[in-house]
Amino acid sequence: MRALWAGRLPLGEAFWKYALLYGTLASMLATGGALALLAAGMPAAAALAVHFLPLPYLLAAVVGVYRSAARYAGPPLWARTAEVAVVLWAIVMAVL
Repeated sequence: MRALWAGRLPLGEAFWKYALLYGTLASMLATGGALALLAAGMPAAAALAVHFLPLPYLLAAVVGVYRSAARYAGPPLWARTAEVAVVLWAIVMAVL
């Protein structure tokens, strides 16, 4: 996590592995947990709290991808595309 946050990971690893793979899994698990709480009759506030548990990780993934993109030595288009994509992805993951 320290390497991700500091942007010391290669851009592809930060984006595909830490943001998309791990972030999507965390968001899906949290959403599933929130739906299970609602189905069990728990208060909506508890379900919302569980649903938003991955937000700190999503933020760390976005920051990590941005910092890795700043160090990326390849074509600038890939770095900018990763930055835009990770922000859009984080918004979708936070909402769904």
